[in-house]
Amino acid sequence: MKIVILDRDGVINEDATEYVKSVAEWRPIPGSLEAIAKLCQAGYRVFVASNQSGLGQGLFDYDAFCAMNDRLQQLLAEFGGRVDGIFFAPDHPQRATPDRKPSPGMLLDLAKRLGVTLEQVPMVGDSLRDIEAARAAGARPVLVRTGNGGETERRNAGRLDDVSVYDNLAAFTVALLSGSEAVGRATVTQRPQTA
Repeated sequence: MKIVILDRDGVINEDATEYVKSVAEWRPIPGSLEAIAKLCQAGYRVFVASNQSGLGQGLFDYDAFCAMNDRLQQLLAEFGGRVDGIFFAPDHPQRATPDRKPSPGMLLDLAKRLGVTLEQVPMVGDSLRDIEAARAAGARPVLVRTGNGGETERRNAGRLDDVSVYDNLAAFTVALLSGSEAVGRATVTQRPQTA
């Protein structure tokens, strides 16, 4: 099973210091939707794993969050793509659960639900917490320079030796599909049982 896991804000859509709180504020990064569509068309299943502490802080509600995700799926459909699942941690940063990155809970939950291990599966993010969560889950961390990625790269240069770095999601996708980035194939650990 070929899988790619993406952070949302700063990787797929523009990030905001005051959080992305509505469809009106949700703007895709140029080329990101096309990149996801290309991954889908190449047989990859694309998942999102995103901290959404704005929910826990009361800055937006679940209706607004769902509306933003619906908008993402609608726009992706226009390019022939989709996201197969959206995992999120609504935790307030001061009351974090094991799901909130840098903890690996979201990624481990995704792996469990799919019945796979995440070894060599790329987890693409723009922050150190994305990288740390990927490492802790056994996935392969990938950093993009969009969102907070440029600053993450500057501040953590000595801590990124095992991390592939790309200008944006589109550049990562080109590398993955051309074979110059390691293949993101998950190993099936057990077949999920159907009722």
